[in-house]
Amino acid sequence: MKNTDSVWECVDRLSGAAIELSDAVWAVPELNFDEYRSCALHTKTLEETGFRVTRNVAGLPTAVMGEAGEGGPVIAFLGEYDALPNLSNEAGVTEHKPVPGNSNGHACGHNLLGSAAFLAAAAVKTWLEENNLPGRVRYYGCPAEEGGAGKSFMVRAGVFRDVDAAISWHPMCFTGVFPPSSLANIRIDFTFEGKAAHAAAAPHLGRSALDAAEIMNIGVNYLREHMLPTSRIHYAFLDAGGTAPNVVQSKVVIRYTVRALELSDMMELAERVRKVAKGAAMMTETRVSDQIISGMANLLPCPPLERAMYASFERLGPPPFDDEDRAWAKEMQKTFPATDIQSAFRLVGQTPRDTSLADFILPLIGGRASMGSTDVGDVSWTVPTVQALGATCAIGTQLHSWQMTAQGKSKIAHKGMVHVAKIMAATATDIIRDKALLDAAKADHAERLKIQPYICPIPDDVGPDLQPVPVAV
Repeated sequence: MKNTDSVWECVDRLSGAAIELSDAVWAVPELNFDEYRSCALHTKTLEETGFRVTRNVAGLPTAVMGEAGEGGPVIAFLGEYDALPNLSNEAGVTEHKPVPGNSNGHACGHNLLGSAAFLAAAAVKTWLEENNLPGRVRYYGCPAEEGGAGKSFMVRAGVFRDVDAAISWHPMCFTGVFPPSSLANIRIDFTFEGKAAHAAAAPHLGRSALDAAEIMNIGVNYLREHMLPTSRIHYAFLDAGGTAPNVVQSKVVIRYTVRALELSDMMELAERVRKVAKGAAMMTETRVSDQIISGMANLLPCPPLERAMYASFERLGPPPFDDEDRAWAKEMQKTFPATDIQSAFRLVGQTPRDTSLADFILPLIGGRASMGSTDVGDVSWTVPTVQALGATCAIGTQLHSWQMTAQGKSKIAHKGMVHVAKIMAATATDIIRDKALLDAAKADHAERLKIQPYICPIPDDVGPDLQPVPVAV
């Protein structure tokens, strides 16, 4: 039995349905916990492919799980399908051209992410059936990765407790094993409450919540000098108190995101930010309260699975892009500065070269994929986890940009998602066939948890920010 080649053939046979699913999800971009149509599309495709489907996973209306097979190890493929606000764009164009009527857009490629993860799961399902092998494969459709921490809530609910290994990927402009490094983060809303007054006639009677929020920002800016250089702090006003300058603003809400390479460092830094907020309230004689909105752990490495995935990349080679693909990618590159292209190479530890698409595999060690955050991190603390990077766009394309949205239905994107589905499927079949590989992954994972056990960054009393079910899905 040819393990790798046969599962790749399964991917090719099923790729049409996955491409159709990806394009359909691209056309209905939905935000955190509002992915009702996208989830319905994934659910329908899972049912049509013969998976046993579980809806409302972990009590999340836009989470779904499809399972196939019996006995053996349980391999989970993690998919996503949430979009981003204000990043709409027409597909297949090399200009900023938002789609009328919907400002959302798949600027992080999650239409591709979920569809390729489904394709890999479906291919492994077929491979198990055709070879009469034990093993279970699951596809998890996970909502709200973009700040909503859908998987973190799923982990907290125990969804992945009986999973043996988890596999996922992310669209990018390069191809290789996803460097197992991300920033743990937490989102906290700070509410300052003071006392309204006439800003000219009786300012001495007012206590400004807006002043308190601004002093907090100043304090945090000074804090930046005394935190780890890899940590990050960002903020945005949710409610700046109003638009009347002749009123002392009595209530202000400001959201902070705190990030660090390690979960423990993030929790410590978040507590320091809270102290700054309390100090700002004391200085302005206002009151402050805070509410955690979401949180994510950093990624936990799993070298045995990373080496296995890299071996699949070496066997398969880079995506099969052609001259037409490279020419179109070259046109797309004209829409962003040359510095973006140079930065993309350097981010993954590569010397810039004259190519518009990734025609090479990144080495297993070298560079970071990003300094962003992902709720896959929480899954990685629960079960051995490995991720791939899939080249689906022109080199230099920034995630969370209109250019990423515009390339989401291109031939480049389709070829890249099918290619990475083969990598994920081959990694899964290696795990199923090689008990020593799975044992090594579990042993490595257990040793890491001995050093630092997992602590969910979301308190038990904090629930997801669920959105109402639309009238028609």
